[in-house]
Amino acid sequence: MTAVSGNLGRIIDRRADREAIAFIGLDGAGEARDYRFGEIDDRADAFARALRSRGYDKGARIALLAANSVDYVIAVLGILRAGLVAVPVNFKLPAAVVDYVLRDSGACWVLCDADRRDQVPADLPKAVLGTDDVAAWPSAGGDAAARPFESFEPEPDDLALILYTSGSSGQPKGVRLSHASHRWVVEVRKLATPLADERVLIAAPLYHMNALTLVLLTLGSHATAVLLPQFGAAAYIAAIDRYRCTWLTAVPPMIAMMLREQAALAATDLSSVRVIRMGSAPVSPSLLQQIHTLLPSARVINAFGTTEGSPVVFGPHPNGLPTPAQSVGYPHPAVSIRLIDEEGRESDQGVLELKSPGLMQGYHQRPDLTPFTADGYYITGDVFRRDADGFYSFVGRRDDMFVSGGENLYPGEIEKALERHAAVLQACVVPIPDDIKGAKPVAFVVLRAGVAAPNEKELKDFSLQHLAAYQHPRRIWFVDALPLAATQKIDRRALVDQALRRAG
Repeated sequence: MTAVSGNLGRIIDRRADREAIAFIGLDGAGEARDYRFGEIDDRADAFARALRSRGYDKGARIALLAANSVDYVIAVLGILRAGLVAVPVNFKLPAAVVDYVLRDSGACWVLCDADRRDQVPADLPKAVLGTDDVAAWPSAGGDAAARPFESFEPEPDDLALILYTSGSSGQPKGVRLSHASHRWVVEVRKLATPLADERVLIAAPLYHMNALTLVLLTLGSHATAVLLPQFGAAAYIAAIDRYRCTWLTAVPPMIAMMLREQAALAATDLSSVRVIRMGSAPVSPSLLQQIHTLLPSARVINAFGTTEGSPVVFGPHPNGLPTPAQSVGYPHPAVSIRLIDEEGRESDQGVLELKSPGLMQGYHQRPDLTPFTADGYYITGDVFRRDADGFYSFVGRRDDMFVSGGENLYPGEIEKALERHAAVLQACVVPIPDDIKGAKPVAFVVLRAGVAAPNEKELKDFSLQHLAAYQHPRRIWFVDALPLAATQKIDRRALVDQALRRAG
C-alpha cells in the first residue's frame, strides 16, 4: 500500500453512525463524559473555521501544552483541517526545554489547559482548552457554523505534525510528519487491527506517538476509546473495570506499575480485557509471564515502532507461524527492513534500518542530522536479532550499548537475565566508570510482592548462571520503583546519576 491522500484531521467516516460514542473522557477528578462522533466532527470543523478566521497562513504551527482531554483531540483535528501544523509538547519537560520546543517549532499560538497556563512563555499568545472564553475556544457561530467546512486538501508532502523526541543527548528534535504518511498508518493499522467492536483504554500522553496514533486509529475505526488525563495505576485499573475496556495499550513500565497494585487488582474484574498492546520499550519475559497469569485469556502484542518510522513495522508471519514470546514479529509486507552490523554489512544482528510510506520527512531545522541512508532507509539506532524463521527480537539501543573491557554490552540482554529470577519484577542496567574496564554494568531492581527476596549476592550469582562473566552486574541495588521519563519509559540518565552517587 502506497501513501494515502487526504487530510489527516478528516479521519472520521461521516457515513458511519454520528451518534455512536467516540470517547468516554475522564477529567482529573475521575468525572466522565460521553462524546459522540458527530459532536467531535462538528466541533473540529468549528475550530478549524475559527483558526482560518484568525488569518493563519498554511503551515502555521499551533502548539498544544496540556494533559490528555477530548478538547485536545478536537483541537488537533481542527488544526489539521485548517491546513495548519499541530505541535504537541511534553509539559513534563523543564521550563527551559519547553521554551526551546515552542520557539524552535515556530509556534504562533499555544493551546494549554488551566494547569499548564503558567508554563507558556509570557510573550507567546495562548488560550485555555475547553473554556467558554471565545478567544480560547473560538467558534464562527451563526450561519457560518451550519455550513460544511471545506478542509485543506494537502499535497503529498504537506506537513501535519511536528512531534518532539529526545535522543540520548542534546535538545529535543522535531520529527516532521506529513498528512499522507499518517493517513497511510491509520489505513494499514485498520486492516491489521480491527477495533470497531473494541473499547480501547488510552492513558499514555497525547504528546507521544503511542497515544496520538492510537487516538487517530480509534477515530478512523469508529471505535470507542476511554481517555484518561494521564496514567495512574489505580485509575487505570478502575477504568478497565468501570468501562469494561477490552483493548489496552501501554508501555511496559505502566503495566509493571499496575501489577504492583495487588489490592486493587484483587478487587477488580479484569475479565473484559481481550488484547494488550505493549510498545515503545521492550517487554521482559518476567512481565509477560505476570500478564498471562493476571489475564490468562488476553492476547499480548509485543509491538515496535518509532516516532520517526511510524508504528507500522512488524506483524504476523505470512505462513501463519506463531510469533515467539519475545519477538516483535515478522516484517510488515509494506515495510522494507534490513539489519546492518558494525562492519556496515547486512546481517542477522545489527542496527535496524527501514523504509515505508510512514517515514518522517526529517528533523525540523536540523540539517546537521542525517538519519537516512543514501537509498532512503531510516536508521533507527535499535539493534535487533533475526531468527531462522524471519522473526525479529529487540537486543538494545545502540545508544545504550557500552564497552566494558573490550566487550560490547547491551543493557537489555542483562536485564532479561535478571528478570528471569522469580522475585524480580523489573531490572534496569546502566554503566558507570571503571578504572580497569573503562565502564562496568550495575543494576537497579524492583522486586515482586509476595515472593521471597534475594540479597545482592544471591542475585549476582543467579545472573552468572545466565550471562557471561563480563556481563554480570557488579552492583545491584533494590528500589521500590524505577524513575520514569515523561514518555513513561525508564529514565536511564537519572539511574546513572543515582548509581554514581551510590557507588561513591
